[in-house]
Amino acid sequence: MTFNMKTFNLFLLALVIGMLSACSKTTTNQEKEEPEASNPVDSTDGYDTSGLLYPKYEGLVMAGYQGWFNAEGDGANRGWYHYQGDNNVFEPGVTKVDFWPDMTEYTKKYKSPFKFADGSDAYLFSSNDEETIDLHFKWMKDYGIDGVHMQRFLGEVKPSNPSGKAHFNKVLTSALKAAKKYDRAISIMYDLSGSGPEDFAALEQDWKELVETHKLYDKEANPTYLWHNGKPLMTIWGVGFSDDRRYTVQDVDKLVDKLKAGEKKVSIMLGIPYYWRTLDRDTEADPALHALIKKADIIMPWAVGRYKMEDFNPNIVREDMQWAAQNKVDYVPLVFPGFSWGNLQKNPELYYQIPRLKGDFIWKQMSNAISAGAMSLYVAMFDEIDEGTAIFKSAREQDTPLNGDKYRFVGIENDLPTDHYLWLTGESAKWIKGGTGYTAERPVRP
Repeated sequence: MTFNMKTFNLFLLALVIGMLSACSKTTTNQEKEEPEASNPVDSTDGYDTSGLLYPKYEGLVMAGYQGWFNAEGDGANRGWYHYQGDNNVFEPGVTKVDFWPDMTEYTKKYKSPFKFADGSDAYLFSSNDEETIDLHFKWMKDYGIDGVHMQRFLGEVKPSNPSGKAHFNKVLTSALKAAKKYDRAISIMYDLSGSGPEDFAALEQDWKELVETHKLYDKEANPTYLWHNGKPLMTIWGVGFSDDRRYTVQDVDKLVDKLKAGEKKVSIMLGIPYYWRTLDRDTEADPALHALIKKADIIMPWAVGRYKMEDFNPNIVREDMQWAAQNKVDYVPLVFPGFSWGNLQKNPELYYQIPRLKGDFIWKQMSNAISAGAMSLYVAMFDEIDEGTAIFKSAREQDTPLNGDKYRFVGIENDLPTDHYLWLTGESAKWIKGGTGYTAERPVRP
């Protein structure tokens, strides 16, 4: 075989070109074949929850948070909203709140038309102020309460109510900031009361706006937002009640389907009547409610006002939990400290309608639920002084202002500190997280 240098050089040139081509092709193919970052929107299992402080509603004691109080001069131009009585009047003898907040720690406060027996002025807070929200979340941290569900009343956040929407948006902005600051869990709860099916599109749009403006799905922006089953949790409250609402169970069923199939997937907690399982008393006798419940991730029956200490039936929660477990729906029982709405109803006989009994009443509910194996608790409510269910620092009755000749304010029992119900709620949070030494008897504060 004779050696041809020209042929050999041509061979080498072809070989080099081929190798370069192959390398280039391999690199191009690798670039094309490299897997893209997974898009959680396309996942039926949810999102990556690593790094979240509250990836599931489990082992948590959370309260409902109204955030609906305004004061004259707070900049919201809503007057004494939710303090005031009929015809927007707020003065002695005309108010809808039964409790008076303990104003000792507020840095921003407003002089009210009310006075104490010694003639000094009585002050109130506004939920519109960031300082107010920050203080409330600090209390949650101080007493070991895990966080709150922020109420968004659909009638307040519709486009047709710009002042209401602006207020609740500001409250939520402050709350998300405080939740992150104090490592407290937070979630959105829509209340359908007073709305109709024609308003449900506004709920969908409002949620979309919140997701975009507040980056609710961003784990760095909102590491304490409450998730469940791999998705952010949203609550829809007010389905199945037998109080002549303008929407039906079927209307809410369609809404839930839309939300769960939406661009941003969510977990749904439903706020339902207390007697949902038996479909009687406060509940529509419609089996469609049970079908809807099975689509939800969590259910939370509304127990407020349904019983007093003497007629509390511990078996209802236990049997509810059994039904939920059998139907693969998570269950969060509600507990409340008491109930009073004498001023709201303008009826002095309704003061202390359901007595608190220094905490024995709420502790009986808490101990029953935790002993039965409850995954978490919903406490109604953090700041609801209208109906006397607030657990935050409220004035003792002897320290409340005067309220005209016919009415008065009720309050924390006179021999208890104003933070008693915050402390007691914190004790239930310790117990549900595995704390020992707790029994059906209310704990004694050191």
